[in-house]
Amino acid sequence: MSIIAWIGGAMAMAIVTLWIIARRNTYKPMVKHVNLKIPRPVLASPLMILHLTDLHMEKLSISPQALLAQIGDTNIDLIALTGDYLDTPRMTDRFLEYMDVLASLKPRYGMYAVFGNHDYCIEKLLPQLKKEMEKRGCSVLQNEHRTLQLEDGVRLNIIGVDDHYTGRSDLARAYKDVPDGINLVLTHDPNIVLEMADYPFDYLLSGHFHGGQIHWPKPYHLKKMGQLPHLRIFRGLHFYQNRAYYISEGLGQTALNLRLRSRPEITFHTLNTPTAS
Repeated sequence: MSIIAWIGGAMAMAIVTLWIIARRNTYKPMVKHVNLKIPRPVLASPLMILHLTDLHMEKLSISPQALLAQIGDTNIDLIALTGDYLDTPRMTDRFLEYMDVLASLKPRYGMYAVFGNHDYCIEKLLPQLKKEMEKRGCSVLQNEHRTLQLEDGVRLNIIGVDDHYTGRSDLARAYKDVPDGINLVLTHDPNIVLEMADYPFDYLLSGHFHGGQIHWPKPYHLKKMGQLPHLRIFRGLHFYQNRAYYISEGLGQTALNLRLRSRPEITFHTLNTPTAS
C-alpha cells in the first residue's frame, strides 16, 4: 500500500469515527445546574426554573420519555422555553408530545415561552401552534409580560421578548407597564442583551447558538450570528453591566444532527437572594 493510500484510509477512518462520536453526542444531554444570587433581597425562598430551548423537532434525538427521565422528580417552580421548536408543519404533532410531557410536570408558577427565528419559518401556522401550547398551560409571550405573585407578595415579571435575529423584538412594548419586582427575561437570541442598557433585568434566559454545535476546532460559523460570538460569548452564564444572562446549548440540532465539543442541554436555574433560605 502506498503512503498516499494509507494516509487516505487513515483520514477516512478518522472522519467516520468523528461522525459516530458526533451522532452519539446528540443522544447524551448534559443536565446543568446554575445557582444565581440576584442582588435584590426579596425572595423568601429559592425559585427553581427548568429552561429548555432549541428543541428543533426535525433534528432532535432525545425522546419525550428520555427528557422526562432526565428531569426526574425535581420540584419545578417554573418552566421557561426560549424558542426554535420546529420549522416545518409536519413536526407539529411531535412538538406537542413534548409539550404534553412538560405540562405533566405541573410547575408551581406555570410554563412560559417565546418564539425563535426557526419558528417563523411557519409564521402562518404560529397562531394555531400558540393556541395548542396555551391549551397545555403554556403562556406564549410576544413582546409582552406576565406578572406573578410569589411568596410574601413578591412580584416576578416574566418578560418575553420576541426574536431579535429576525427583527421582531420590541423592548419598549415588552416592558410597557412592567411593575416593580424581579424581572426574568425570556428571549431566543441573546444578542438583544447588548441593546438593554435602559431595560432592567435580574436574569435573562436564551439559546440560539447551540453552543457552537460543531467545533472545527472553533465555532467560526457563529460569527455571522451577531456581536456576542465575536466576543467569544456563545454559551453559559455571562454578565452585561453586572446583570446576569444565560445562553443554553439547546436540546436539538439544526442542519446536521451532529454535535462535536457540544452536547444537548437541560438546565435547572435556582434563583436566590441574600435573604432566601
